[in-house]
Amino acid sequence: MNGFSPTVTLAQTQDSAASVWSLFSESFDFFSVVLVVGSLVAVMLIARIVMDCRASIISPKALPKRLRENLATGNTPEIERALVDDDSIVGAAVQAAWRVRSKGHSAMRDAAEIAASNACARWTRPLDMLRIIGELGPLIGLAGTVWGMILAFVRLGQAGGSAGPTDLSLGISKALFHTLLGLVLAVPCLLVYGFYRSIVEKHCNQAMGDAGELVDMIPEKDG
Repeated sequence: MNGFSPTVTLAQTQDSAASVWSLFSESFDFFSVVLVVGSLVAVMLIARIVMDCRASIISPKALPKRLRENLATGNTPEIERALVDDDSIVGAAVQAAWRVRSKGHSAMRDAAEIAASNACARWTRPLDMLRIIGELGPLIGLAGTVWGMILAFVRLGQAGGSAGPTDLSLGISKALFHTLLGLVLAVPCLLVYGFYRSIVEKHCNQAMGDAGELVDMIPEKDG
């Protein structure tokens, strides 16, 4: 019907896939290894970011509410119990301020600010690493492409210029495969970075606001 043959189409698809795999295996070199390793690292970072960059983890609502109630009533044992083994931004900031409450509110604010900044780095550091990988991917791919082009033209010169268009196009295709790998690495990395960066900043700012409010509620300790 209309010259369409599912068998021919499937065979052409299989041949194209085989050609791409053959091209990948033939062009596999140092640059390809670096790009593949970078892709594996990027996948692990993306999985970690998707799992960790949530409001329930970065800026949980239960802890500020619990601390606010206990600070209002002066329930010191319950406050210390709530802060035990809590690694959220609010928990880290309030813990730091609670330890130096005998030095006054100025020292508590400074300690809380430092602790909150360090806690925020837990979520921003993987994003920064993902951005670096995404920006380096196309550059490494371009370097591999330039190297492959150099090798292709060197072989052409060694053959005395007698190489046919097929040989030359195959060499150029192998060289351009590095650029393709670099772009495949860069696009998801930068996409995830751009999407989650604003989310992390939003949750971190919310957590730091809650931490600042709670630190101001901590009473100074005599002595």
